Amino acid sequence: MQDSARRALALTRSSTACERTADITTTGRRTGRPHRIEIWFYRVGETNYLSGLPGKRGWYANLRADPAFTLHLKHGIHADLPATARPITDPAERHRILSDIIDDLNQPHNPARIAQPTRLEDWENSSPLVEIQFDSSPNHP
Repeated sequence: MQDSARRALALTRSSTACERTADITTTGRRTGRPHRIEIWFYRVGETNYLSGLPGKRGWYANLRADPAFTLHLKHGIHADLPATARPITDPAERHRILSDIIDDLNQPHNPARIAQPTRLEDWENSSPLVEIQFDSSPNHP
């Protein structure tokens, strides 16, 4: 992975919404066709994650069926990074990761802050959460 891509992935608490925004291409679980959407990604420690507001998400169902996907960086750098999704289902692991994400989102100085405070319990109960594992395999969408 290029250094510029590594820098783009190294989000901090002061990262803007624009810096957190990327696209992902998953494989449709029913159609088998590529499906591209815009999404925010997060960083906890040295690891990047995909998550979202509580509720069912098609992208998450697609990644559960086929974990290979492409993360498309598009702000400051344009890069298509092949990756594999590791769904985070263990309650303790979800709590640790989502606590950090929610704390970040709830910071009043954070330009990526959601309009109203976000409740950790809501995200723990029904938000999708996957670890992004980057690789160099050519067999990704």
